[in-house]
Amino acid sequence: QVQLVESGGGLVQAGGSLRLSCAASRRTLSSYAMGWFRQAPGKEREFVAAISWSGGSTYYADSVKGRFTISRDNAKNTVYLQMNSLKPEDTAVYYCAASRRVAGTPDQDLDYDYWGQGTQVTVSS
Repeated sequence: QVQLVESGGGLVQAGGSLRLSCAASRRTLSSYAMGWFRQAPGKEREFVAAISWSGGSTYYADSVKGRFTISRDNAKNTVYLQMNSLKPEDTAVYYCAASRRVAGTPDQDLDYDYWGQGTQVTVSS
C-alpha cells in the first residue's frame, strides 16, 4: 500500500507560480509511474501531467503544456508539479497518483492505483 500526501497548494494571483509536492510513505515510488490530476468545482477530474518511473519521459495535457513541469526525486520519494503563469482556469483540487500497472506516462485515471487526498489551488484574476 502506498500513501501519497500532496502539499504546496494555496492562493495565488494570475501569472504567479506554485510548486506542488507529493510525498510517498510506506513504499518507494521508484517503480511507479506518477501523475497529477485536477478537479474543478462541477467538473470531472482531468489529467494534468505524468512522469515515467525513471523520470525519463513526461507527458502533459495541452492546457498546461509549456507552463507546468512535472519532475521526481526518487531518492526523496517525492514528485513535484511546478506551475508557472497560472490562470484562473487552473483553479482546482490537485491530486497526485501512482500507477504500478502501467509503464510510461499514463493519462487515464483508471490506470492509477493510489491517490492522494488532494491540495487546493486557487488562482485569482
